[in-house]
Amino acid sequence: MSRNLYVLGATLFIFSVISFGMTFTTGPYQIGLPGNGSLWKTIALFLLMGSLFSVFAGVMSHLYEQVERRTREREARERAKRRGRMS
Repeated sequence: MSRNLYVLGATLFIFSVISFGMTFTTGPYQIGLPGNGSLWKTIALFLLMGSLFSVFAGVMSHLYEQVERRTREREARERAKRRGRMS
């Protein structure tokens, strides 16, 4: 799960960089693009915030999975110790 969120964060970051780069390419020779760079900066900001949120969610889910895995391993070790003492 966390890997998918990392990929989503990287993709949004790339689109954010592209959107920010579009602020410097506004001109009369590009038909159909917004002439104002502030729209591209706003889009880049929202994409960047989405990217950061996605990566943060990926990190948090990875940490949760790691804690859960270590808890299961510790419980398995404790069960094995108890079995060894009982035998």
